[in-house]
Amino acid sequence: MRPEDTDGTGGDGLPVPMAWLCTEYIADELLRTGDLMEPTTLEFRAGRDALALTIFLSGLLREPAVSRALSEARVDELRLLTAYGATWRSWVCERLAESELRARRGDPDLALARAAWRWLEETELLAADLDAIVPAPREAAGGAHGTEGEVQVWTPAWQLGLPLGHLAVHLC
Repeated sequence: MRPEDTDGTGGDGLPVPMAWLCTEYIADELLRTGDLMEPTTLEFRAGRDALALTIFLSGLLREPAVSRALSEARVDELRLLTAYGATWRSWVCERLAESELRARRGDPDLALARAAWRWLEETELLAADLDAIVPAPREAAGGAHGTEGEVQVWTPAWQLGLPLGHLAVHLC
């Protein structure tokens, strides 16, 4: 392992993606503390990855105090960044592009962030059946029909993970 305080002259070992691992840890802890979802589910992974990506791209880890606890100002910032909407997706794409321009070649943190984003974009999860709460006409509902006329809607993982992460931030 190459020590973090060198400029690449510390041997032939692989660099350790400490920034990404820290963001993933913080996101995991927020979700576990909120006790919103079983940690073994894909929905939990989607929430953790969406939250970790938000923390990583927002630059929260550049402050030394964040490793101990999130300040109230940072929690408020996370609430705003994870508020559901189309702007989060474009914000992530823009920040990833900016990070790629600034990062050194082979940056392991950025590689893991890109992998998380790819998974969130390309993986589709079965959305909850909201018709169970308020019945809607079957003709108006989109998606493929499952068993016994049940409508199934598949959505990118980030669309389920983002609200889960947002709720976890509200509960901290």
